[in-house]
Amino acid sequence: MDLPPCPECASAYTYEMDALLVCPECGHEWSANDKQTDVIRDSVGNPLADGDTVTVIKDLKLGGTSSSVKVGTKVKNIRLVDGDHDIDCKIPGVGQIGLKSQFVKRVAK
Repeated sequence: MDLPPCPECASAYTYEMDALLVCPECGHEWSANDKQTDVIRDSVGNPLADGDTVTVIKDLKLGGTSSSVKVGTKVKNIRLVDGDHDIDCKIPGVGQIGLKSQFVKRVAK
């Protein structure tokens, strides 16, 4: 059988127990009938949510300009969207921009 990965830790080792799916790595249990939503994760695997604060982990060149977003730039109040660039945000000095979640790390609350 082809079981979905764990929605919490993305482990591929899920198994069925009665009417539930179980993850042996993190212990998360969920119903097989639950709608699986794609969780957007940062560069180290932390789940992201609207309103989170993230930092940029790599210098990012901005297309069409000679400027860039420097490593360590803190971005507050992100908004998650569908698409290739899955984060919409506003960076001071740059303006409205779309970022890929693989180039950011969530800041601890």
